[in-house]
Amino acid sequence: MKRLFELPVLLALGTAAVALAQTPAAPMPSAPARAGAVPSPEVGAAKVAVVSFQAAVSQTNEFQRAFVDLEKKWDPKRQQLKALSDDIDRLTKELQGQGAKLTPEEQATKAKSLDEKKKQFDRQQQDAQDDFGQEMQELFSNTASKVYDVLSSYAQKNGFTLVLDNSNQQTPVLYWHAATDITKPVIEGYNAKSGVPPLPPQQQGNAAPGTTAPKVPSAPRMPAPKPAAPKTPPSQ
Repeated sequence: MKRLFELPVLLALGTAAVALAQTPAAPMPSAPARAGAVPSPEVGAAKVAVVSFQAAVSQTNEFQRAFVDLEKKWDPKRQQLKALSDDIDRLTKELQGQGAKLTPEEQATKAKSLDEKKKQFDRQQQDAQDDFGQEMQELFSNTASKVYDVLSSYAQKNGFTLVLDNSNQQTPVLYWHAATDITKPVIEGYNAKSGVPPLPPQQQGNAAPGTTAPKVPSAPRMPAPKPAAPKTPPSQ
C-alpha cells in the first residue's frame, strides 16, 4: 500500500507540472549536443482523468464477494450481541415494572446485575467494532493495491498524464466532465484480470460495502434505583 500513500503526493506533483507546463518559460541557450546522444522524448499535451478510487475498489467482484464472506463470519458475534442487548432490555423492563414491589436491597441487587451486563455489552461491542474495522481495512488495502496496478496500466495505455481521485476529501475535485471518468473501465479491467465472477443476484443486495462494524442494537439505559424510604425513629 506504499503506492497508495504516495498517490496524493504524485497527484500534487502532477498538478504542479501541468501548471508549469502552461506557463511559457524564458528561452534558454541550448547546450551543445554530444556525439551519439539520444534525444529525450517530448512530453505531449496534458491529458487528465478522474477516478472514484474507493468505488473502484469496493465495486470489484473480488471485494464484493470478500465483503459478503466477512459479513457471514461476523454474523454469530452480531447475534450474540443482540441476545445480550435483548436480555438487558428485558431486565430493565422488569426493574421498571416491579420497582414499587421490591425492597431497596432487591432493587440494588438487580441494578448491579443490570449494570454489569451493560458494561459487558459495551466492552464486547467495542471489541467487535475494532476487530471488524481492522479486517475491513485489511480487505480494502489488499484489494486497493491491485486496483491501483490496473488503474496505472490503463492510464499509461490511454495516454493520461494525470489521474485525480474525486473520492479523496483531502484533494477535492470540484468539476469534471463525465467523459474523463475512468472508474467504470478500471473496475471492468480489474474484474477481467482477476477472473472473479460477480455475486449471484440473490446475494447482490447484501454486497454494499460498509466501513463500520456490524450493527447491533444499543443497550437500553438502565433506570436509576429508587432511593430507600427514610427510616422513622421508634416512638418513645
